[in-house]
Amino acid sequence: MKFGVSTFLTDEGIGPAALGPALEERGFDALLLAEHTHIPVNRETPYPAGGDLPRMYYRTLDPFVALAAVASVTGDLLLGTGIALVVERDPIITAKEVATLDLVSGGRAVFGVGAGWNREEMRNHGTDPAGRGRLMDERIRAIIELWTKDEAEFHGDLVDFDPVHSWPKPVQRPHPPLWVGGNSERTFARVAEYGSAWMPSGVSPKELGARIDRMRETAGDRPAVVVYAARHDRESLDIYAELGVERALLYLPTRPEDQTLHTLDDLAEAASAYR
Repeated sequence: MKFGVSTFLTDEGIGPAALGPALEERGFDALLLAEHTHIPVNRETPYPAGGDLPRMYYRTLDPFVALAAVASVTGDLLLGTGIALVVERDPIITAKEVATLDLVSGGRAVFGVGAGWNREEMRNHGTDPAGRGRLMDERIRAIIELWTKDEAEFHGDLVDFDPVHSWPKPVQRPHPPLWVGGNSERTFARVAEYGSAWMPSGVSPKELGARIDRMRETAGDRPAVVVYAARHDRESLDIYAELGVERALLYLPTRPEDQTLHTLDDLAEAASAYR
């Protein structure tokens, strides 16, 4: 089992240029960053974990700018979004951003995607929350066309453009891996269609096996399982290993640099028994 880190990078925590080398020094092979463009002050959508929304949600750095900074000071670390909110993103611009990250990092970009949960945030981007799944799917299909075709075009109900030139193309072929977040039946269909991995989040380790079995019924054996915000206690890690999880993205709280480095030492020690 491989180990990476999932976290929220903000202006109040460790910086990307310090975090990247610290991860490689401790044997982690991936960094996935959360994304929120903003958080509306007045919200009706409840925080999925319950209680007040933590301040890190509205202070997140732009993931692609931050990951480019990490790319400049690391050599092997996978650099991804966990998750990119595709329903709040222009697909042509997003295709260029991911491809650019893949180019400047030497082929280390991972595109973790999901539909998101904050309805007010989506509405500020002109997205109807009721149709966000359909919009996400069309935008991802359009992004794949932009990555893989010299003269890309897409004609859907929600995304539509005639042939265009769009460069750079990703270094990875046919394109950077798509890790699909979510836990619904539609998520599993997305994994089957375009995902190279299923990325569950918030699923209890004891419930994960049944969900993996259900995902396999839809998507087959090809996609890997990458657990986002994975727990690092021994019982949970044993379950991940027994279930054949390819990579556990251990959750790193958003803290100042000195506290973060101590936490990374603890996470690395927990992971050491499984490497």
